[in-house]
Amino acid sequence: MGAQIREYRQRIRAVSSTKKITRAMELMAASRVVKAQQAVRESSPYARALTRAVSAVATFSNEDHPLTTEKTDVTRAAVVIITSDRGLAGAYSSSVLKESERLVAALREDGKEVVPYLLGRKAVGFYKFRQREYAAEWTGNSEKPVFETAREVGERLVADFTTPTEEGGVDEVHVVFTRFVSMVTQEPEVIRLLPLEVVEGTEAPDADDLLPLYAFEPSAEKVLDALLPKYVNARLFNCMLQAAASELAARQRAMKSATDNAEELIKKYTRLANQARQAEITQEISEIVGGASALAESK
Repeated sequence: MGAQIREYRQRIRAVSSTKKITRAMELMAASRVVKAQQAVRESSPYARALTRAVSAVATFSNEDHPLTTEKTDVTRAAVVIITSDRGLAGAYSSSVLKESERLVAALREDGKEVVPYLLGRKAVGFYKFRQREYAAEWTGNSEKPVFETAREVGERLVADFTTPTEEGGVDEVHVVFTRFVSMVTQEPEVIRLLPLEVVEGTEAPDADDLLPLYAFEPSAEKVLDALLPKYVNARLFNCMLQAAASELAARQRAMKSATDNAEELIKKYTRLANQARQAEITQEISEIVGGASALAESK
């Protein structure tokens, strides 16, 4: 009986230690997700302004730019997968990877060769464990993305997109990430990054945004050359910021659930330890009473 009590007390101590860790991680995620949400909000005005500028050039010019022109024969498709660097975030990374697997299967059904580009250690581990090849990887800052990483990824994607497929290039680029809707809702999403689809933004345009005439200096081609890479980088960075906010919200939820479960386990083991202790005391009392009765009878 004493050994059973010691076992329960050891479990209580172990679960209590785990509870302290999960509670600390919950509070850290809660503080960081606020900054992540703010970063998403701050990037939106720039993204909208850049979207309007690209829309203007694409609509009011007749330039056939490589980044906006649909290719007739698509044989290779790039898939950018944005996951987390760390675990303990519930089903966050697995949801993105499942969505990417569905996309990869659909692309292969269309006869396209898939070229993965991985962001986050979870995606890299997923592909390495299955011994799959991928084109490139970027890790180390999934919780707090930096624009330098988005620029590096964007430059690589633009370079590969403008390279002929027979030389290792790709014909289209898709991005799989998690869109941050709210603290309780984060949805895996797929967008086509290249060839460019100017589809972002659901708000009605202001009257000042729709001008009847546009003048491009020095030329529409030069403007597109300057704007489109910036647009790709900005859109990638927005996807990374959305993913970071989603990761932190998922981690906060997962750690809160783990903390609640730890509290329930502590209550359960405390109750079992008390029951075992009561049984032990009852047995000791019974032995004392039995011994006293036997002593009295012997006299």
